[in-house]
Amino acid sequence: MDITKRRITKIAREVSRFAVRTLRRDGVGSGEFDVIHAIRKNPGITQAKICEITGLDKGAVARQTANLEEKGYLIRKENPADGRSRLLFATEKAEQLKNSKAHIEAKFYEWLLMPLSEPERAEFARILDILYYRCKEESKADFPEMSRIIKEGESNE
Repeated sequence: MDITKRRITKIAREVSRFAVRTLRRDGVGSGEFDVIHAIRKNPGITQAKICEITGLDKGAVARQTANLEEKGYLIRKENPADGRSRLLFATEKAEQLKNSKAHIEAKFYEWLLMPLSEPERAEFARILDILYYRCKEESKADFPEMSRIIKEGESNE
């Protein structure tokens, strides 16, 4: 039984919703932001690799990268290994957008924690760190424990 009632997910969704609404003023939608994020994390990435990372189809990625290039958020360079594809890189404008999203999220979380006392905030942050590092370790290992748990749950149904 999930005693959290998925509240971590629900809070993150609301923060993201607010950040996306705020970023739209810069002319960037949530799908475009996911593409920018993939490019920032993987400089010199191809559109095909963006499809793999984001789960978006080739047409959507092609439209979004064209729009983002036109808006000045990315640049394309020749791929020396494959003359048919181009490598994508984030521009300084994209880096500033990242900082803008991080700033928006940080302000939202600061506001959210305001009703807590300083000791409560510190304890919350301590516990959150435990959960975060556990999550990151599982992710870096390609989710072996969660895959096992899900698989066992499917076989019991």
